[in-house]
Amino acid sequence: MDHEQVWKQVLAEVEIQLSKPNFVTWFKNSRLIEKNDDGRVIVGLGNNFAKEWVENKYHKLLSDIFYSLDSSVKKVEYAVLTLPAEQRPQPYSRAPAVSSQPALIEVRIDPETNLHPRYNFKSFIVGSSNELAYAAAMGVVKEVGSKYNPLFIYGGTGLGKTHLLQAIGNEIKFNYKERLKTKYVPSEKFVNDIISGIRNKRMEDIKDKYRSVDVLIIDDIQFIAGKERSEEEFFHTFNVLYDSGKQIIISSDRPPAATPILEERLRSRFSGGMIADIGFPDYEMRVAIIKSKIREKGMGLEDALCSLIASKIQRNIRELEGVLNKIVFYQEAKNIEPSHELINEIIEKNIKQTFKNVSPTQIIKAVSGFFEITEKEISDHSRRKELVEPRQIAMYLLKDILGMSYSDIGNKLGKRDHSTVIHACEKVSKKINNDQKLNQKIILVREIIEKN
Repeated sequence: MDHEQVWKQVLAEVEIQLSKPNFVTWFKNSRLIEKNDDGRVIVGLGNNFAKEWVENKYHKLLSDIFYSLDSSVKKVEYAVLTLPAEQRPQPYSRAPAVSSQPALIEVRIDPETNLHPRYNFKSFIVGSSNELAYAAAMGVVKEVGSKYNPLFIYGGTGLGKTHLLQAIGNEIKFNYKERLKTKYVPSEKFVNDIISGIRNKRMEDIKDKYRSVDVLIIDDIQFIAGKERSEEEFFHTFNVLYDSGKQIIISSDRPPAATPILEERLRSRFSGGMIADIGFPDYEMRVAIIKSKIREKGMGLEDALCSLIASKIQRNIRELEGVLNKIVFYQEAKNIEPSHELINEIIEKNIKQTFKNVSPTQIIKAVSGFFEITEKEISDHSRRKELVEPRQIAMYLLKDILGMSYSDIGNKLGKRDHSTVIHACEKVSKKINNDQKLNQKIILVREIIEKN
C-alpha cells in the first residue's frame, strides 16, 4: 500500500474523532511524506501554523491511530509541505460506493451552511432508540418553523446526533433551495466566532450572521456553558429567531433540564417545541448500521462477522465505524481477509486502548456505585436477587475489559470457584444482545469506568 492509501486510512480514523470543522481546518492539504523502515513516519501539513497545532494538540491521537493500524510505527514527526498549492492533496472524504470497489471522491463542506453532504436521511439507520428523534426531524423538514420549534435532541456521544442534525439541514437546503437560509454550527465554532467578534470589535457582524438565518442548528450546546458572553449571545439570538418564527434545532448530551446553559426562561420555551432523545442502539440496529457502513465502504463482510462486531461493540456508532476502518486497512494494506480472530484482535486492542489504566478495583467500585450497593456486598456470598445481577456484571466486565482469568476473578470476588465465574460471564454474554435493559446498564457502567 502506498503512502496516499495509508494516509487515507489514518484520516478516516481522525475524521471519526474530530468535529467536521476541526478536521477540515487542520488536516486540509495534509499528506504522509515518509514511512521509514525504522518505524518513523513524517506527516506533512499545509502550513507552519497547521503543523504546530497538529503536533501540539493531535500528536497522541495520530500516534495511537498509526500504531493501531501498523504496530511497526514507533514515532510520528511533522513537516510543512513545500509543494505548490495546486499539487497538494485535497481533504479526504469517502463517498458511498456504487460498485464492489470503494469510490473515493472529494466532498466539500458547504462554506455557507457548514453542512457536509455525506449526512442525509437515506444513510441514517432508524431503530427503537432513535425513532422519535427521527420522526421529529422529518416533521421539522415538512413544516419548517411551525412544527416542533424549537427541536431539542439529546443523547450520548457517538449515537448519531450530528448525523441527524446535518441531515435535517441538508434536506431543508434541498427542498427549499435559496428560499430558506440554513446554518449548522458546532458550539465550538459559535464560541470562536464570539471571541473573534469581541477581539476584532465586529460583534454586530456576528449578531447579523446568526440572527439573519431561517434555520439555525447548534450542535453540542452544553459546551457553551460557563462562557458568559457566548451564553448571553446565544440567549439573545435564540429569542430573536424564536420570536420571528425561525426554526431552531439544538443538540446536547443531556436533556434540557440538565443542560447548564438553558436558563429557566429558555427551558419553558422548549415545552412548546419537541424534546427527543437518542438512546443506545439495540443489537438489530447495530447490525443494520454495520451493513450500511459496509456498503458505503464498498467492502464485503459475512453475516456472522457482522453479528460478532455488533455483539462486541454496544455503546457507540463511532466505535463500530472505527473497527470497520481497521478491517478495511487490513484488507487493502496487508491483503488479509477478515476473520473471527482478526476482528476479536481489533476489538480487544480498542478496549485496551480505552481502558488501559483501569484496575479491577475501579470496575468493582463503578458497578457497586451504579447499583447503589457496597463493594463488600458484591463479594459476599449472599444470593439476594438485588446482588446477583451486579455481581455477574462485575465478573463479566473484569473478563471483558481486563481479560482476567476466571480463577483470578473468582478470587477477587469472594474466593469463588472459577466455574461460577464462567457461568456468570456466559450468562451475561448471551443475554446482552436480547435484553435491552441489561445492555443499557452495562453501557452506563462502562461510561462510569471510562470517565474515572
